[in-house]
Amino acid sequence: MGEVWLARDLDLERPVALKLLAPGADHARFEREAKAVAGLAHQNVTRLYDYGEADGRPYIVFEYLRGGTLEERFVPGRPLPDDEAEAIATELAAGLAHAHAHGLVHRDLKPANVLFDHEDRPRIADFGIAWIAGGPTLTEAGTVLGTAAYISPEQAAGRSATPASDVYAFGVILFRMLTGRLPFESESALELADMHRRLDAPDVHLFRPDAPAHLAAVAAAALARNPAERIPDGAALAQKLGVQAASGATAAATVVLPGRRRPRARLLAGFTTLLIAAAGGLAAAYLLTRESQAGAGRTATQRTHETRTTTPTSTAATSSTRTTTTSPATTATPPVAPAPPPVPTVTTVPTAPATTQTTTTAAPTTTLPAP
Repeated sequence: MGEVWLARDLDLERPVALKLLAPGADHARFEREAKAVAGLAHQNVTRLYDYGEADGRPYIVFEYLRGGTLEERFVPGRPLPDDEAEAIATELAAGLAHAHAHGLVHRDLKPANVLFDHEDRPRIADFGIAWIAGGPTLTEAGTVLGTAAYISPEQAAGRSATPASDVYAFGVILFRMLTGRLPFESESALELADMHRRLDAPDVHLFRPDAPAHLAAVAAAALARNPAERIPDGAALAQKLGVQAASGATAAATVVLPGRRRPRARLLAGFTTLLIAAAGGLAAAYLLTRESQAGAGRTATQRTHETRTTTPTSTAATSSTRTTTTSPATTATPPVAPAPPPVPTVTTVPTAPATTQTTTTAAPTTTLPAP
Protein backbone atom coordinates (compact mmCIF):
# COMPACT_ATOMS: atom_id res chain seq x y z
CA MET A 1 0.00 0.00 0.00
CA GLY A 2 2.83 2.40 0.68
CA GLU A 3 6.24 3.17 2.08
CA VAL A 4 7.04 4.45 5.56
CA TRP A 5 10.12 6.59 6.10
CA LEU A 6 11.72 8.08 9.17
CA ALA A 7 11.78 11.79 8.34
CA ARG A 8 12.42 15.09 10.08
CA ASP A 9 9.98 17.95 10.45
CA LEU A 10 12.11 20.98 9.59
CA ASP A 11 9.66 23.49 11.06
CA LEU A 12 9.23 21.88 14.49
CA GLU A 13 12.57 20.03 14.43
CA ARG A 14 11.24 16.63 15.42
CA PRO A 15 11.40 13.13 13.93
CA VAL A 16 8.21 11.90 12.25
CA ALA A 17 6.99 8.81 10.41
CA LEU A 18 6.20 9.72 6.81
CA LYS A 19 3.89 7.33 4.97
CA LEU A 20 3.80 7.63 1.17
CA LEU A 21 1.17 6.00 -1.02
CA ALA A 22 2.67 3.45 -3.39
CA PRO A 23 2.14 4.05 -7.13
CA GLY A 24 -1.04 2.35 -8.25
CA ALA A 25 -2.30 1.79 -4.68
CA ASP A 26 -5.85 2.57 -3.60
CA HIS A 27 -6.03 6.34 -3.11
CA ALA A 28 -9.46 6.16 -1.42
CA ARG A 29 -8.22 3.68 1.19
CA PHE A 30 -5.18 5.85 1.92
CA GLU A 31 -7.41 8.86 2.42
CA ARG A 32 -9.70 6.75 4.59
CA GLU A 33 -6.81 5.97 6.93
CA ALA A 34 -5.96 9.66 7.29
CA LYS A 35 -9.54 10.60 8.12
CA ALA A 36 -9.90 7.69 10.52
CA VAL A 37 -6.86 8.56 12.61
CA ALA A 38 -7.48 12.31 12.45
CA GLY A 39 -10.73 11.81 14.38
CA LEU A 40 -8.99 10.04 17.28
CA ALA A 41 -7.16 11.58 20.22
CA HIS A 42 -6.05 9.03 22.79
CA GLN A 43 -2.80 8.11 24.48
CA ASN A 44 -3.07 4.55 23.12
CA VAL A 45 -3.68 5.50 19.49
CA THR A 46 -1.03 6.80 17.09
CA ARG A 47 -1.35 10.54 16.48
CA LEU A 48 -1.62 12.00 13.00
CA TYR A 49 0.24 15.26 12.35
CA ASP A 50 -0.49 16.04 8.70
CA TYR A 51 -2.03 14.80 5.46
CA GLY A 52 -1.58 16.08 1.94
CA GLU A 53 -0.06 15.51 -1.48
CA ALA A 54 3.36 16.39 -2.89
CA ASP A 55 4.53 15.84 -6.46
CA GLY A 56 1.41 13.80 -7.14
CA ARG A 57 1.94 11.40 -4.20
CA PRO A 58 -0.38 11.50 -1.20
CA TYR A 59 1.32 11.34 2.18
CA ILE A 60 0.44 11.02 5.87
CA VAL A 61 2.67 12.26 8.67
CA PHE A 62 2.45 10.36 11.96
CA GLU A 63 4.25 10.73 15.25
CA TYR A 64 7.45 8.71 15.35
CA LEU A 65 7.22 5.87 17.88
CA ARG A 66 10.72 4.72 18.67
CA GLY A 67 9.88 1.81 20.97
CA GLY A 68 9.38 -0.78 18.22
CA THR A 69 6.41 -3.13 17.80
CA LEU A 70 4.81 -5.73 20.02
CA GLU A 71 5.72 -8.35 17.39
CA GLU A 72 9.40 -7.63 18.01
CA ARG A 73 9.00 -8.37 21.74
CA PHE A 74 7.90 -11.96 21.25
CA VAL A 75 10.33 -14.82 21.62
CA PRO A 76 9.01 -18.02 19.96
CA GLY A 77 7.52 -20.37 22.53
CA ARG A 78 7.92 -17.94 25.44
CA PRO A 79 5.13 -15.86 27.00
CA LEU A 80 5.62 -12.28 28.09
CA PRO A 81 5.92 -11.59 31.82
CA ASP A 82 2.42 -11.54 33.30
CA ASP A 83 2.62 -7.97 34.59
CA GLU A 84 3.82 -6.75 31.21
CA ALA A 85 1.10 -8.69 29.39
CA GLU A 86 -1.60 -7.25 31.65
CA ALA A 87 -0.32 -3.69 31.28
CA ILE A 88 -0.25 -3.96 27.48
CA ALA A 89 -3.68 -5.60 27.35
CA THR A 90 -5.22 -2.92 29.57
CA GLU A 91 -3.91 -0.04 27.47
CA LEU A 92 -4.84 -1.69 24.17
CA ALA A 93 -8.37 -2.18 25.46
CA ALA A 94 -8.55 1.52 26.34
CA GLY A 95 -7.39 2.47 22.84
CA LEU A 96 -9.96 0.17 21.25
CA ALA A 97 -12.69 1.62 23.45
CA HIS A 98 -11.82 5.09 22.18
CA ALA A 99 -11.81 4.00 18.53
CA HIS A 100 -15.10 2.12 18.84
CA ALA A 101 -16.73 5.08 20.61
CA HIS A 102 -15.88 7.14 17.52
CA GLY A 103 -17.46 4.62 15.16
CA LEU A 104 -14.17 3.13 13.98
CA VAL A 105 -13.39 -0.59 13.54
CA HIS A 106 -9.70 -1.33 12.98
CA ARG A 107 -10.19 -4.69 11.19
CA ASP A 108 -6.47 -5.58 11.28
CA LEU A 109 -5.35 -5.47 14.90
CA LYS A 110 -2.17 -7.50 15.37
CA PRO A 111 1.18 -7.21 17.22
CA ALA A 112 2.87 -5.59 14.19
CA ASN A 113 0.31 -2.77 14.44
CA VAL A 114 0.98 -2.13 18.12
CA LEU A 115 3.87 0.32 18.53
CA PHE A 116 5.50 1.67 21.69
CA ASP A 117 6.37 5.28 22.38
CA HIS A 118 9.35 6.63 24.34
CA GLU A 119 7.48 6.00 27.61
CA ASP A 120 6.92 2.36 26.64
CA ARG A 121 3.20 3.00 26.20
CA PRO A 122 1.51 0.83 23.52
CA ARG A 123 -0.30 2.63 20.71
CA ILE A 124 -2.58 1.18 18.06
CA ALA A 125 -1.35 2.03 14.56
CA ASP A 126 -2.10 1.36 10.89
CA PHE A 127 -5.79 2.04 10.30
CA GLY A 128 -5.33 1.41 6.58
CA ILE A 129 -8.28 -0.99 6.26
CA ALA A 130 -10.37 0.50 9.06
CA TRP A 131 -14.13 0.74 8.67
CA ILE A 132 -15.89 3.95 9.67
CA ALA A 133 -19.52 3.84 10.77
CA GLY A 134 -21.76 5.58 8.25
CA GLY A 135 -19.09 5.58 5.54
CA PRO A 136 -19.05 3.63 2.27
CA THR A 137 -17.42 0.21 2.26
CA LEU A 138 -14.12 -0.26 0.48
CA THR A 139 -14.36 -4.05 0.43
CA GLU A 140 -15.80 -5.89 -2.53
CA ALA A 141 -18.25 -8.74 -1.93
CA GLY A 142 -16.41 -11.96 -1.12
CA THR A 143 -13.15 -10.15 -0.31
CA VAL A 144 -11.48 -10.91 3.01
CA LEU A 145 -9.31 -8.22 4.60
CA GLY A 146 -7.11 -8.86 7.60
CA THR A 147 -4.24 -11.00 8.78
CA ALA A 148 -5.00 -14.72 8.84
CA ALA A 149 -3.47 -15.39 12.26
CA TYR A 150 -5.64 -12.71 13.94
CA ILE A 151 -8.74 -12.61 11.77
CA SER A 152 -12.16 -13.03 13.37
CA PRO A 153 -14.45 -15.93 12.34
CA GLU A 154 -16.99 -13.56 10.78
CA GLN A 155 -14.34 -11.80 8.72
CA ALA A 156 -12.96 -15.16 7.59
CA ALA A 157 -16.48 -16.06 6.46
CA GLY A 158 -16.70 -12.88 4.38
CA ARG A 159 -19.10 -11.05 6.69
CA SER A 160 -18.78 -7.46 7.83
CA ALA A 161 -16.44 -6.60 10.67
CA THR A 162 -17.81 -5.07 13.87
CA PRO A 163 -16.22 -3.84 17.11
CA ALA A 164 -16.51 -7.46 18.31
CA SER A 165 -14.16 -8.41 15.45
CA ASP A 166 -11.46 -6.19 16.93
CA VAL A 167 -12.12 -7.82 20.32
CA TYR A 168 -11.45 -11.24 18.76
CA ALA A 169 -8.11 -10.05 17.36
CA PHE A 170 -7.31 -8.65 20.80
CA GLY A 171 -8.08 -12.09 22.26
CA VAL A 172 -5.55 -13.69 19.91
CA ILE A 173 -2.92 -11.14 20.98
CA LEU A 174 -3.64 -11.74 24.66
CA PHE A 175 -3.53 -15.53 24.11
CA ARG A 176 -0.10 -15.18 22.51
CA MET A 177 1.21 -12.91 25.28
CA LEU A 178 0.12 -15.44 27.91
CA THR A 179 1.24 -18.65 26.18
CA GLY A 180 3.95 -17.69 23.70
CA ARG A 181 1.98 -19.18 20.80
CA LEU A 182 -1.11 -18.59 18.68
CA PRO A 183 -4.41 -20.39 19.34
CA PHE A 184 -4.30 -21.77 15.76
CA GLU A 185 -1.18 -22.42 13.69
CA SER A 186 -0.75 -23.43 10.07
CA GLU A 187 1.67 -22.86 7.19
CA SER A 188 -1.23 -21.87 4.94
CA ALA A 189 -2.91 -18.51 5.44
CA LEU A 190 -6.16 -19.81 3.93
CA GLU A 191 -6.19 -22.84 6.20
CA LEU A 192 -5.41 -20.67 9.20
CA ALA A 193 -8.31 -18.32 8.44
CA ASP A 194 -10.59 -21.33 7.99
CA MET A 195 -9.56 -22.68 11.40
CA HIS A 196 -10.68 -19.42 13.01
CA ARG A 197 -13.97 -19.76 11.18
CA ARG A 198 -14.69 -23.41 12.07
CA LEU A 199 -13.00 -24.14 15.41
CA ASP A 200 -13.34 -22.91 18.95
CA ALA A 201 -10.17 -21.43 20.37
CA PRO A 202 -8.39 -23.61 22.96
CA ASP A 203 -8.16 -22.59 26.59
CA VAL A 204 -5.06 -20.69 27.70
CA HIS A 205 -4.50 -23.13 30.58
CA LEU A 206 -4.18 -25.98 28.11
CA PHE A 207 -0.76 -24.59 27.13
CA ARG A 208 0.09 -22.80 30.34
CA PRO A 209 -1.62 -24.01 33.52
CA ASP A 210 -0.07 -21.28 35.68
CA ALA A 211 -1.38 -18.38 33.60
CA PRO A 212 -3.29 -15.73 35.61
CA ALA A 213 -6.89 -16.89 35.82
CA HIS A 214 -8.47 -13.47 35.25
CA LEU A 215 -6.43 -12.84 32.10
CA ALA A 216 -7.16 -16.34 30.78
CA ALA A 217 -10.88 -15.69 31.37
CA VAL A 218 -10.72 -12.43 29.39
CA ALA A 219 -8.94 -14.21 26.54
CA ALA A 220 -11.62 -16.93 26.46
CA ALA A 221 -14.45 -14.37 26.45
CA ALA A 222 -12.77 -12.38 23.66
CA LEU A 223 -12.17 -15.50 21.53
CA ALA A 224 -15.78 -16.74 21.47
CA ARG A 225 -16.45 -17.89 17.91
CA ASN A 226 -20.00 -16.53 17.90
CA PRO A 227 -19.88 -12.69 17.97
CA ALA A 228 -23.12 -12.65 19.99
CA GLU A 229 -21.36 -14.56 22.79
CA ARG A 230 -18.19 -12.49 22.64
CA ILE A 231 -17.26 -9.34 24.54
CA PRO A 232 -19.05 -6.81 22.31
CA ASP A 233 -16.62 -3.90 22.07
CA GLY A 234 -13.60 -2.11 23.47
CA ALA A 235 -15.49 -0.41 26.31
CA ALA A 236 -16.79 -3.73 27.65
CA LEU A 237 -13.34 -5.24 27.17
CA ALA A 238 -11.76 -2.42 29.16
CA GLN A 239 -14.25 -2.97 31.96
CA LYS A 240 -13.38 -6.68 32.03
CA LEU A 241 -9.77 -5.64 32.62
CA GLY A 242 -10.69 -3.20 35.37
CA VAL A 243 -10.47 -0.03 33.29
CA GLN A 244 -13.35 2.40 33.61
CA ALA A 245 -13.99 3.74 30.11
CA ALA A 246 -15.94 6.93 29.51
CA SER A 247 -16.89 7.84 25.94
CA GLY A 248 -14.41 5.27 24.73
CA ALA A 249 -11.45 6.73 26.60
CA THR A 250 -9.93 5.87 29.93
CA ALA A 251 -11.78 7.85 32.56
CA ALA A 252 -9.63 9.74 35.02
CA ALA A 253 -10.75 10.41 38.55
CA THR A 254 -12.20 13.85 39.10
CA VAL A 255 -9.87 15.94 41.22
CA VAL A 256 -11.27 18.90 43.15
CA LEU A 257 -8.59 21.47 43.74
CA PRO A 258 -8.87 23.71 46.82
CA GLY A 259 -9.60 27.34 46.25
CA ARG A 260 -11.11 26.94 42.79
CA ARG A 261 -13.90 29.40 43.68
CA ARG A 262 -11.62 32.05 45.12
CA PRO A 263 -11.10 34.05 41.90
CA ARG A 264 -14.83 34.69 41.79
CA ALA A 265 -14.79 35.67 45.46
CA ARG A 266 -11.97 38.12 44.76
CA LEU A 267 -13.98 39.62 41.94
CA LEU A 268 -17.01 40.13 44.18
CA ALA A 269 -14.84 41.47 46.99
CA GLY A 270 -13.06 43.84 44.63
CA PHE A 271 -16.38 45.13 43.33
CA THR A 272 -17.58 45.65 46.89
CA THR A 273 -14.34 47.48 47.69
CA LEU A 274 -14.84 49.85 44.76
CA LEU A 275 -18.36 50.62 45.94
CA ILE A 276 -17.10 51.34 49.46
CA ALA A 277 -14.28 53.51 48.14
CA ALA A 278 -16.77 55.44 46.00
CA ALA A 279 -19.00 55.90 49.03
CA GLY A 280 -16.02 57.21 51.00
CA GLY A 281 -15.26 59.68 48.21
CA LEU A 282 -18.85 60.91 48.17
CA ALA A 283 -18.74 61.33 51.94
CA ALA A 284 -15.58 63.38 51.65
CA ALA A 285 -17.14 65.57 48.97
CA TYR A 286 -20.20 66.04 51.15
CA LEU A 287 -18.06 67.12 54.11
CA LEU A 288 -16.11 69.58 51.98
CA THR A 289 -19.36 71.09 50.73
CA ARG A 290 -20.66 71.42 54.30
CA GLU A 291 -17.34 72.84 55.26
CA SER A 292 -17.57 75.63 52.69
CA GLN A 293 -21.07 76.43 53.86
CA ALA A 294 -20.03 76.61 57.50
CA GLY A 295 -17.69 79.50 56.75
CA ALA A 296 -16.36 81.33 59.78
CA GLY A 297 -15.39 79.73 63.05
CA ARG A 298 -13.38 76.93 61.51
CA THR A 299 -9.65 76.91 61.19
CA ALA A 300 -7.52 75.41 58.48
CA THR A 301 -6.26 72.87 61.00
CA GLN A 302 -9.78 71.71 61.78
CA ARG A 303 -10.66 71.45 58.10
CA THR A 304 -7.54 69.45 57.47
CA HIS A 305 -8.35 67.14 60.36
CA GLU A 306 -11.96 66.66 59.25
CA THR A 307 -10.86 65.83 55.74
CA ARG A 308 -8.30 63.35 57.08
CA THR A 309 -10.86 61.59 59.26
CA THR A 310 -12.80 60.49 56.18
CA THR A 311 -9.72 58.93 54.57
CA PRO A 312 -9.45 55.65 56.59
CA THR A 313 -12.81 54.42 55.26
CA SER A 314 -11.52 54.47 51.70
CA THR A 315 -8.05 53.22 52.65
CA ALA A 316 -9.31 50.33 54.75
CA ALA A 317 -11.77 49.29 52.10
CA THR A 318 -9.13 49.40 49.38
CA SER A 319 -6.61 47.34 51.35
CA SER A 320 -9.19 44.63 52.08
CA THR A 321 -9.35 42.06 49.32
CA ARG A 322 -12.29 40.10 50.67
CA THR A 323 -14.56 42.71 52.26
CA THR A 324 -18.15 41.62 52.53
CA THR A 325 -19.65 43.90 55.20
CA THR A 326 -18.94 47.57 55.87
CA SER A 327 -20.92 49.48 58.46
CA PRO A 328 -20.18 53.19 58.23
CA ALA A 329 -21.69 55.21 61.09
CA THR A 330 -22.15 58.97 60.83
CA THR A 331 -23.27 60.89 63.93
CA ALA A 332 -24.04 64.60 63.98
CA THR A 333 -22.99 66.11 67.36
CA PRO A 334 -22.16 69.58 68.66
CA PRO A 335 -18.60 70.81 67.98
CA VAL A 336 -16.01 69.08 70.09
CA ALA A 337 -12.26 69.09 70.24
CA PRO A 338 -10.60 67.19 67.36
CA ALA A 339 -9.91 63.58 68.22
CA PRO A 340 -6.97 61.58 66.88
CA PRO A 341 -7.75 59.64 63.70
CA PRO A 342 -9.31 56.28 64.55
CA VAL A 343 -7.53 53.10 63.47
CA PRO A 344 -9.63 50.86 61.24
CA THR A 345 -9.84 47.25 62.33
CA VAL A 346 -9.89 44.32 59.91
CA THR A 347 -11.03 40.94 61.18
CA THR A 348 -10.45 37.86 59.00
CA VAL A 349 -12.51 34.77 59.69
CA PRO A 350 -10.56 31.62 58.63
CA THR A 351 -12.51 29.17 56.54
CA ALA A 352 -11.94 25.82 54.91
CA PRO A 353 -10.34 25.62 51.42
CA ALA A 354 -12.56 26.21 48.40
CA THR A 355 -14.80 28.64 50.36
CA THR A 356 -14.87 32.39 50.34
CA GLN A 357 -13.14 34.09 53.26
CA THR A 358 -15.24 36.76 54.97
CA THR A 359 -13.64 40.02 56.06
CA THR A 360 -15.51 42.61 58.09
CA THR A 361 -14.13 46.13 57.93
CA ALA A 362 -15.31 48.51 60.62
CA ALA A 363 -15.29 52.07 59.28
CA PRO A 364 -14.24 54.82 61.70
CA THR A 365 -16.82 57.18 63.13
CA THR A 366 -16.73 60.55 61.36
CA THR A 367 -17.54 63.57 63.54
CA LEU A 368 -19.35 66.35 61.72
CA PRO A 369 -19.57 69.90 63.04
CA ALA A 370 -22.93 71.46 63.70
CA PRO A 371 -24.22 73.74 60.96
